[in-house]
Parts: sequence; C-alpha cells; structure tokens
Amino acid sequence: MRKWHRWLSVFFGIFLFFIATTGLLSQAADIWPEVEPTAAQLAAQEPPEGFICPDGWRCSAPSPDTGGFASWKGFFHHIHSGEEFGPIGIAISILSGFALLFFSFSGLWMYIRMWSNRKERGAKGGMFWK
Repeated sequence: MRKWHRWLSVFFGIFLFFIATTGLLSQAADIWPEVEPTAAQLAAQEPPEGFICPDGWRCSAPSPDTGGFASWKGFFHHIHSGEEFGPIGIAISILSGFALLFFSFSGLWMYIRMWSNRKERGAKGGMFWK
C-alpha cells in the first residue's frame, strides 16, 4: 500500500495542488468586496425609452461588470473543475478527487498499521511519535 501511496502522490500531487489553489482563489473571489458600479454603468442597465417587456419574459439587464478580483470567480471555477481544459481536464479533475480519497484512506490505514506494530513491540508512548 505504501508503494502505491508514494507513486500516485508524485503524479497526482501536482494536480491536487492546482485544484486546491484554484478552489481557494474561487472562494476568495466570492468573499472579496465588490466594487460599486459607477453612475454610467447603472445608466447602461436602464432599458431603452419606450421598451415594454413581453408577457412571460423576464426582462432584467445583466449586472454591470465592475471589474476587480470578484469578477474572476467564474474563471477560477472553470479552471478548478477542469471545464476550461475540455473533457480531459474534467477527467483529470475527477481522477484527482478519487486520488485524494485514496490518499486519505491509505494514509490512515498505514498509520494505524504502524501504530499497532509499534504497540505490539512494546514501545511506550502515545498515538504520535517523538
């Protein structure tokens, strides 16, 4: 198990670092304070003179792009999910998720085995090595 854990970590470690970084950037863009739109941007949202929204339609202008870090949220999310790189990017993202699950369980399993072997040998100490 240790051999698999080490070899897979060499390959997937790069992708997991990339996914973690883009996920953090996506969340940071979500909580970043938004820039207030200018008067010109708000005026551009107004419908033209005499415009009437047809029945059953939802007529609302898109929110103005004020720029800033918060406007990058969609981009970071697409990179984080692998969508920006097509089907191969999505497949690597999914495989990286499975690899993260494998690393979690195999690391815990290896630790429990080392701890039980240490306990059987009569070594003193707690759950952690010094």
